[in-house]
Amino acid sequence: QVQLVESGGGLVQAGGSLRLSCAASGRTLNIYTMAWFRQAPGQEREFVAAISWSTSIRYADSVKGRFTISRDNAKNTLYLQMSSLKPEDTAVYYCAARGDIRASTTDSDYNYWGQGTQVTVSS
Repeated sequence: QVQLVESGGGLVQAGGSLRLSCAASGRTLNIYTMAWFRQAPGQEREFVAAISWSTSIRYADSVKGRFTISRDNAKNTLYLQMSSLKPEDTAVYYCAARGDIRASTTDSDYNYWGQGTQVTVSS
């Protein structure tokens, strides 16, 4: 099994920045692709960004140019640097992982999930 633990969420003003982290433990050799999803109140979970072992990266159009995903394989840690935050970025952010090299944007393709971290952007 793989355990994922997110951290770094919080309250920030619009235009500000936050950096999320996701620490993986357990059978981390099973992980090839990691991703961030988010879910706002009353809305479905949506894709934010994904990065494969080969560092192939995909972003949702809504965050391109503002968010940067990265990973430190030696530390088994995933990051999401969020800048120019907007109130519509407010959501619970989830870290996800899968044992496939493809950086999927579909949440059902991911086998492992963290518990989520709240990001709130005030206007």
